[in-house]
Amino acid sequence: MKLKLKIWRQKNPKSKGKMVDYNVSEISKDMSFLEMLDVLNESLNNKGEEPIAFDHDCREGICGMCSLYINGEAHGPSRAVTTCQLHMREFSNGDTIYIEPWRAKAFPVVKDLVVDRSAFDRIIQAGGYVSVNTSGNTIDANAVPVPKVDADEAFDAATCIGCGACVATCKNSSAMLFTSAKISQLSLLPQGQVERERRVLNMVKQMDAEGFGNCTNTGACEVECPKEISLENIARMNREHIAASIKSKS
Repeated sequence: MKLKLKIWRQKNPKSKGKMVDYNVSEISKDMSFLEMLDVLNESLNNKGEEPIAFDHDCREGICGMCSLYINGEAHGPSRAVTTCQLHMREFSNGDTIYIEPWRAKAFPVVKDLVVDRSAFDRIIQAGGYVSVNTSGNTIDANAVPVPKVDADEAFDAATCIGCGACVATCKNSSAMLFTSAKISQLSLLPQGQVERERRVLNMVKQMDAEGFGNCTNTGACEVECPKEISLENIARMNREHIAASIKSKS
């Protein structure tokens, strides 16, 4: 395939970026999207030009690093896949493809297609953990019974890879789907009960401090999420936050 690529180029966070046109050829439909970018970067290197910076790591749909806005959609046109799982068979010969970084105040551009998502790390640090009793009276986690419904819902929430597609696709750049998944993951399990109230208050407070917007109720985050995290987690987080807020004031 021959393709025309329009890619966002930006030298650093303070410089002004712009879309730059590139042409690639001999692209196999069996290539992944990132492999296509590798081919482009190899040609740029051979020409002595600056390669395009983009995030990637596992290339197996697990790490969430490969976060790109492709033709106006987070991770591209396919559903329930990350960018590294997107294959060129989703495109046609002669297509023009627009490739941009996430657009959110809380995700500043580092270079080209790379954004700083450390805001997510700080939300996790605010309460995304459980206490560990090291007194010698610890109980084996496998000995604590967990209802299957709760275990299934906790596991579903835990599949969130923190890629930021929910933020990128939300018109308010909301991080509520991410934050609620991390809160639900722990609040549904007995091990997460010690910090349950503190967790939701602190994580929501940090989410707001990072500059993320509020939920728009449009459901775009769930649609674009590569792990199909459910909006039910946001409803659960709101209930937990209201209850914790009332209890903290009583």
